[in-house]
Amino acid sequence: MPKSARTIRLQRLQGQLGEVAYELTKVDFSGFRTTHRWQPAINAYLCDKCLRICVDLAGVKSSEIELELSPTSLTLRGSRTLPEPADTHNPAMQVLAMEIDHGTFEREIALPPGVDRRRVRAEQQNGMLWIHLPLQHH
Repeated sequence: MPKSARTIRLQRLQGQLGEVAYELTKVDFSGFRTTHRWQPAINAYLCDKCLRICVDLAGVKSSEIELELSPTSLTLRGSRTLPEPADTHNPAMQVLAMEIDHGTFEREIALPPGVDRRRVRAEQQNGMLWIHLPLQHH
């Protein structure tokens, strides 16, 4: 086989390998969109006179959070938009990782007996939602 034919064949193989490598490294997250709700992480603390719950809700506006209190549980619902770069002069070219949950969320937390439902309060601080649940005096 003449050298020029071998070179052309090798170049064709390199091109095909390049196409295969491109297909293997393409990131397509369209199939990863879930229809179920995600659950935000919490820390719960039992104090002497109250129960305090810290909910990780970075990037969620307080207007997007719904709290529902029943005699036995606290339910949080809401939505977080997908965090994306907003720089129009330097747009993202490819998604390399997508680990931050987004979309609708819901989390139900079982409560101990004796929560004083009239004095419950919540506040956001640095992306955390703090829920203060006073306990009734016995």
